[in-house]
Amino acid sequence: MSDIESAEQQSVGPKYKQIYRQLRQALTDQTYAAGDRLPSESELVEQFGASRPTVGRALAQLESEGLVVRRAGSGTFASAQSHNESRVFGLLIPGLGTTEIFEPICRGISTARVGGRHDLLWGTTFSPGSTEEDQAEQLCNYYVERNVSGVFFAPLELTQHKDDINQRIIAALDVAHIPVVLLDRDIVAYPRRSKYDLVSIDNRRAGFAITCHVLERGARRLVFLARPGSAPTVSERALGFQQAVTAWGDPSITCWTEFGDPSQTGFVREMLDRRNPDAMVCANDLTAAKLMTSLNTLGVSVPYQIKVTGMDDVRYASMLQTPLTTLHQPCLELGAAAMSAMLDRISHPLMPARDCLIDFQLIVRQSTDSGPANASPLPEQTAGPDEPPAPPTGSTA
Repeated sequence: MSDIESAEQQSVGPKYKQIYRQLRQALTDQTYAAGDRLPSESELVEQFGASRPTVGRALAQLESEGLVVRRAGSGTFASAQSHNESRVFGLLIPGLGTTEIFEPICRGISTARVGGRHDLLWGTTFSPGSTEEDQAEQLCNYYVERNVSGVFFAPLELTQHKDDINQRIIAALDVAHIPVVLLDRDIVAYPRRSKYDLVSIDNRRAGFAITCHVLERGARRLVFLARPGSAPTVSERALGFQQAVTAWGDPSITCWTEFGDPSQTGFVREMLDRRNPDAMVCANDLTAAKLMTSLNTLGVSVPYQIKVTGMDDVRYASMLQTPLTTLHQPCLELGAAAMSAMLDRISHPLMPARDCLIDFQLIVRQSTDSGPANASPLPEQTAGPDEPPAPPTGSTA
């Protein structure tokens, strides 16, 4: 153990960190092979000139990372994981700082205790002022140059050339033989399926579940609302919405799917005039929040005149003026599943593509309260002098 002692003399930081680093290095370079017994705590206390609690803390950190196994009465042993190759993965998530669900997903990826040591790359390697599409391609090129072990990719949405950019990114990673795990959405429109592993919730069932909720609350004229250019997940949620209405089996219930900007009161006013809905199932929480702001501007009460739901359960969903009923995505679990899927793909590159679907949870808040039985109908709407009604943009489901 003289090599460990020599390195320890040059280490800096808390004593337990010094011990941890040197033992980890010994595990990595296979001074201890998988299954080998490490020195006892008493031997390590003497070797490092440290207290027993300090040594115990270092061993506990190694154990938390899956590098050693501690067996009561037997000692501490090197695990097979301690000799896995150290890997570097890239996060290719356009708008990472503005799309709330991806931050906890990334935390789940980074803290997943599988596959040994791994590091994550992300950030601004692109020029200031570049578009989100340019940023995504530049970051892809950076990962190719770094020859990363794999890329976690959330395909672009809501941009003009998103489909072409997504295909160029995935082609560049394929040429470089870099494995890809897709987060939240595919790169092709539903129900088509790409050849890449996908980790998400079951979006079709999610749309079904939240629509059943508003039907149970008495809704009979339902609109599914999404922004144009949304990700393929939105198509799945819309299909689940339609299937829930069909399964309800009440011919008096009507439903429509609309695409438009919920922050434009002209569009919202025109849609209300055409559809006269009593419930709006929104593709996500951001769409729902913008819609509720427009409804408030138009003097439409949520939930007494229109019930509104979202999906994702972002932080502000419970803090809106009328707290939002939504579906909670277990983002940390999604991240951990993504890391497992990536390591499986690296180990078995020829296995068929898989959908790794994580369950969701319905979160019921005031935006779908049943409301009083005598709630007033939607008010008559007229266009203001500076805001003509938007032209019809919806499509009947």
